[in-house]
Amino acid sequence: MPTPPPTGPLVSRDTVATQLRALGVEPGEILLVHASLSSLGWVNGGAVAVVQGLLDALGPTGTLVVPTQSADLSDPAVWGNPPVPEEWWDRIRATMPAYDPLVTPARGVGVLPETVRTWPGALRSAHPQTSFAALGPRARDITEGHAPDCRLGERSPLSRLEQLGARVLLLGAGYDACTSFHLAEYRIPGPLVGVGRPGPGGWETVTEVSITSDRFDELGHDFERDRPVVRAKVGAADVRLFPVADAVAYAERWLPLHRPRAEEFPHPRA
Repeated sequence: MPTPPPTGPLVSRDTVATQLRALGVEPGEILLVHASLSSLGWVNGGAVAVVQGLLDALGPTGTLVVPTQSADLSDPAVWGNPPVPEEWWDRIRATMPAYDPLVTPARGVGVLPETVRTWPGALRSAHPQTSFAALGPRARDITEGHAPDCRLGERSPLSRLEQLGARVLLLGAGYDACTSFHLAEYRIPGPLVGVGRPGPGGWETVTEVSITSDRFDELGHDFERDRPVVRAKVGAADVRLFPVADAVAYAERWLPLHRPRAEEFPHPRA
């Protein structure tokens, strides 16, 4: 049977820029974007057109930021999508390439972050698992100094985004993708966990704050109920726009009440 034609809507670079400006994206601001490209409709030019539209809306003085996480640089013992045989684990640990911000691809965060990561002039932070990439005049301020033992905490780009008054744009993505909520996890009591990964000198384990997006969808629902969140459409995608600082502050209050985490987590083998 022939493939049915796309249902649309037809979305272009101009569509993205015009509708972002209409919902309140301002030239010169800093925008942390979590996006689902497929939610927009039929995009003429794909992720490239969306990045162009975002940059058009932000203008030459604005800065675009995306998460460029590389969760595959992790201990195979915790892989579940898909898992690998246990007899492979030692060999995988011994041969896994170390993180290189210029080479290591983003994984598990959609196609848009990888498009931004490889864009001319993009800068990327140094954390081997939870990096961010940025385009624009504040890119270096945001990406520099990402500590290797601080995935999404005070010494990560999230803290700088909060300080610089950045806003979050959920472009067809849900609150479960909202990395800003993780910054709150570093400011409330919680367990530590050993995080295994390849390092410059071989396999290493770093002690980190345990983070999880469990119940972030509920957190987002309550946040949107109680705090000002701009809601609109870009193409077919539901879009939400709000300050990073508001999301972090709300999560700091919500998480201890609704998702206390006192349990200890095992450390993966070094």
